[in-house]
Parts: sequence; structure tokens; C-alpha cells
Amino acid sequence: MHSLATVDPQVAELIAAEQARQHDTLCLIASENHVSPAVLAATGSVLTNKYSEGYPSKRYYQGNAVVDGIEEVATQRARELFGVEHANVQPLSGAPANLAVYAAFLEPGDTVLGMALDAGGHLTHGWGVSVTGRWFRSVRYGVRRDTGVIDLDEVRALARRERAKLIWCGGTAIPRTIDFAGFAAIAQEVGAMLAADVAHIAGLIAGGAHPSPVGHADAIATTTHKTLRGPRGAMLLSGAEHASALDRAVFPGLQGGPHDHTTAAIAVALHEAAQPAFAEYAHAIVANAVALADALLERGYDLVSGGTDNHLLLVDLSATGVPGRAAAEALERAGLVCNYNAVPFDPRPPLDPSGIRLGTPAITTRGLAPDHMPELARWIDEGVRARDEATLERIRGEVLELARAFPPPA
Repeated sequence: MHSLATVDPQVAELIAAEQARQHDTLCLIASENHVSPAVLAATGSVLTNKYSEGYPSKRYYQGNAVVDGIEEVATQRARELFGVEHANVQPLSGAPANLAVYAAFLEPGDTVLGMALDAGGHLTHGWGVSVTGRWFRSVRYGVRRDTGVIDLDEVRALARRERAKLIWCGGTAIPRTIDFAGFAAIAQEVGAMLAADVAHIAGLIAGGAHPSPVGHADAIATTTHKTLRGPRGAMLLSGAEHASALDRAVFPGLQGGPHDHTTAAIAVALHEAAQPAFAEYAHAIVANAVALADALLERGYDLVSGGTDNHLLLVDLSATGVPGRAAAEALERAGLVCNYNAVPFDPRPPLDPSGIRLGTPAITTRGLAPDHMPELARWIDEGVRARDEATLERIRGEVLELARAFPPPA
């Protein structure tokens, strides 16, 4: 940072401001986390200078002997951690990883069955504004109105009726355990490929705090940040029979050269995730989420599905009369950073929905425990219902005190 401040003080100042913001607020965004100093060091290494289009021992540039070793270490660690036969660590982020699944297994116009966005799915599972909804025929399943959970009977009926060739399970706002075996049975029944998007729960799977899709899904796509606590990247996991198709879909199908500094940081994160302490961390994430859910339920809040089994909870604010966007903006001013989010059967538009999404990966990294969650719930309640800036400023001061007592990794 000293060198950066000398060369470009404007950017250095902005980075310092972001560091201070992360330090002095509490991140409740379910898809964010704080990486370790080791992951951060690898991300900012000289590997950013290298171009390595291709795969180990099959590069289109010279000088890749070291990079080959780094990628091989990363893929070996991914295979061992998740218990799979094949891993590709080159996808640049979650959306390209998901798109590679389409490129590997489908032709344009094929039918895809995915979870609806407002029910907790992802844009790349066939939503209309995504190319996956424009290039493929998209059919969507949701959740039951009375329980807020996936109805596998509905999924089966849709898969059979629409003759789906690819079925997605997983998403971005699913607070309950995903029944990978149930989805696999449906896919097998209709002759479809099953893809598991575990971007949100990969760290929980690695730590034994959520069932694994290995042995059930034909392809597994995940980001490497979120609960896995790595850099902003992605991976594809599969059995040996699908390795070639997925590799070709990533390169040369969708991407050029991988980001080698990210690959190294993924390798470091996978090493950290293989340690016994990470399993404790994964279970602590869930314990914090359950405790926060219980505390919000005690305050009368409506949680989609009635609670959580994992790292996130989806809060329906309809009964409060406060839109999700207004609530998220108020909470940010109070030092609690979350995101507004649609809830199932939401009558409000996506940019101003009825809910907020809360997650515990980042605050668990900082060392917060279940006994802190009632206080967080109180702040959330007061922040959502606040009608004056003085209340938000008072909460901000209290949050700041806790944030500074539990700093993120240095």
C-alpha cells in the first residue's frame, strides 16, 4: 500500500476507505466473507503478470511450468476436499461456471428446469434477463406457499411434463437443506442431467455442515468465496466421465487465459478448508444463523420457511410496511450491511422487493458467536423500524464498538 500511495494516492485512499468500512461495519451479506491474509497475499502476487491459456502441460504460451504446478495443486486439493474425480479451477466467477455446464451438456433451445429467481434461484438457472433464459427453453419451479420450501412433487411433475434435459438445484436465497438425492432421483427418472449450484454452501459442504451433492449431481458448480472463504473465483466438479466436456466448455468454449493469481488463492483457501478448524467454522456459521433466526422470530419477524438450516435467512418485511430496499439502506447507515431481496410470491418489483437477506459467514469469521445474535436482532429490528437518523446513528455507534472488538483478519 505504501508503493500504491506513492504512485496513485487517489486509488490508495479509496482502498484504505474500503478497508476502514469493512473493519468498522458488520457484513451480513450471505455471499460475502473476509479472506485470510494468506489468501489475500496470493491474490495480490506476481502471478497476475502471467498468461496461461490452456491447461497444465497444454498451454499456448511458454513459461508456465510454475503456473502448471499451482493449478495442479489447486485441482488436487479440490478433488480431495470434495471427494470428486475431477475439478476445474479456471472459471472466472459463478455465472461463467454455470454457463459452462450448459455449454458442456446442451444445445441451444434445449429445456432447462431451474428454481425461479424470486423463489431463491439464480439468474443463470434460466431467468429471462440472462442468456440462459434466452438461448434455452426455461421452465421454473418454486416453493410451496404454505411452507416456503421446495416441493419435489412439483419438480418431478414439471420435469416429466416439460421433458427437461438439465435440472438445476441450489440457488442464492435458499435457507433450507437441499435434497440432492431427491433431485437426482427425478433427473434419473426423466433422463436429465443434474447440476448442483453450491456457490453459497460450498464451505458448509467442505466443513460437513451440509450434505454433499457428490454422487448425486452430474456437475457441481461453485464459487470460491462466500462460505468457502476464498478469492472471487469459481470451480466445476464432476466425475471422470464428464471431465472432458466441462473442460472444453470452459476453454476454449467460453474463456481464454485463467487468472493465475486467483488460482493460487483458491489453492490456499482449499488448504485452509481442509484443516480441522474449518469444520468448526462451518458449523459455527450455521449455529449463528439459527440463533439469529430464533432472535428475529422472537421479535415477530416473518422468515421464509420459518427459519434456516444453513448460513442465510430470508426476512419477509411485508407485515412491517417497510420495503426491503428501504430497510437495507437504513441498516447500512446503522453499520449493518445486508441486501434487499425478493421473497417467494413477492408482489413488489425486484429493485424494491419485500425482503432482506441476512447471512452469517463474515461475522462468524470475525469471531461472533450465538450469544451475540440477540443483540444483532435488536439492532436489525430497531434499524428496520427507525423513523429518524438519530436512531440509526445511535445503533451505528453500538455496532462500531462490537465491530472493533471483533476485527476481520488483518
